[in-house]
Amino acid sequence: MTLTKARILLPPKVARVYAKPRGAVRYRGLHGGRGSGKSQGAAKVAAVWAMSERIRVLCAREYQTSIKESFHMELKAAIEAEPWLAAHYNVGVDYLRCSRTGSEFIFRGLRHNSQSIKSLAKIDLTIVEEAEDVPEASWLALEATVFRQPKSELWAIWNPRRKGSPVDLRMRQNPPDSAIVQEVNWRDNPFFPKGLQELRRRQRELLDPATYAHVWEGAYLENSDAQVLAGKVRVASFDPFDDQGEIKPDWKGPYFGMDFGFAKDPTTAVEVWIHGDRLHIRREAYKVGLELDATAKFMLDRIPLIDRYAVRADSARPESISYLSRHGLPRIEGVKKWPGSVEDGIQFLRSFAEIVIHPDCPKTIDEATLYSYKVDKDTGDVLPTIVDAFNHCIDAVRYAITPLIKGRNAGKMVIRI
Repeated sequence: MTLTKARILLPPKVARVYAKPRGAVRYRGLHGGRGSGKSQGAAKVAAVWAMSERIRVLCAREYQTSIKESFHMELKAAIEAEPWLAAHYNVGVDYLRCSRTGSEFIFRGLRHNSQSIKSLAKIDLTIVEEAEDVPEASWLALEATVFRQPKSELWAIWNPRRKGSPVDLRMRQNPPDSAIVQEVNWRDNPFFPKGLQELRRRQRELLDPATYAHVWEGAYLENSDAQVLAGKVRVASFDPFDDQGEIKPDWKGPYFGMDFGFAKDPTTAVEVWIHGDRLHIRREAYKVGLELDATAKFMLDRIPLIDRYAVRADSARPESISYLSRHGLPRIEGVKKWPGSVEDGIQFLRSFAEIVIHPDCPKTIDEATLYSYKVDKDTGDVLPTIVDAFNHCIDAVRYAITPLIKGRNAGKMVIRI
């Protein structure tokens, strides 16, 4: 079969990154905020390349516990959007292949899978999504593996969070000579969806300028007085268990909390510990569109102890709590609330010297930095009202430790441990 010419539409800045033919450069990078078309553009170009010649494409991210959390959905959407692409692809639940050329796409998480990555052979193209979350050790292992083919390339896609992160140093501060790296944001995307435009305008009014600039304009996330947990959060590995698998005597917990999803909001759960004057968040579960009958298994796959301890969940969903108590989470219960319980919970969280979040919890890390108070747009004053966004994991943390909090009606905060 002869491949005829076809035309694909990409945002101009995205198109420039992929204008040179495969193998002309080693690195290509797209960074910026939400709605820029970064991932969609990369997916479409990769699908076109894989239909033009036989290649093996590795789609990687630091955290991937299922195919649904991979780049698979972006590729599927890109292929289905072009009938001439869809005609030559077999898209399964957990695989993606081009019937015309025999190209295949492989999906891997980097964390805890370094040996699996090292065993991969003949990778022609590597796409690293959410590259901000990838630590230096993963980059080193990945690069040592995927540049063995004559025309191998590595693409990175990310929303910058911290200046000096491994991907920032690698792709922006000290880019290789053979690299094309471009910032692209919503205003650079002529196909920017109407629904996202409405969300962006709403968040422009609600979020403080630093948070808005990070989410939508691709800016580094700077500390802001509007951040609810400003100055309290640190990301670090830790282990509450000793070598025999027993909880260390000076660790208290685990405490479990769950927040149910509504519409497009995620269902979340967390595993929380207290060690001295520090609160630790060890594991998370996070998924948008999680069906109730799949919830218990989803939680157990990510938080193995959650069925053995009390789980405190949002009491606004008593029917969901009742169902889960009979289907996999026998000790789940509705959390007790009181007037001002959110504010009391935040005050309690801030009473810790630090909130230490394990690197295995990327969504909680994001929320802990994005969770903000409203800001008066005219005066710049931080208001006492919390923005109802980036709070699903944080709400689950509050629910988990609710029994340790005494409400504001008692006049002060008390830790009961």
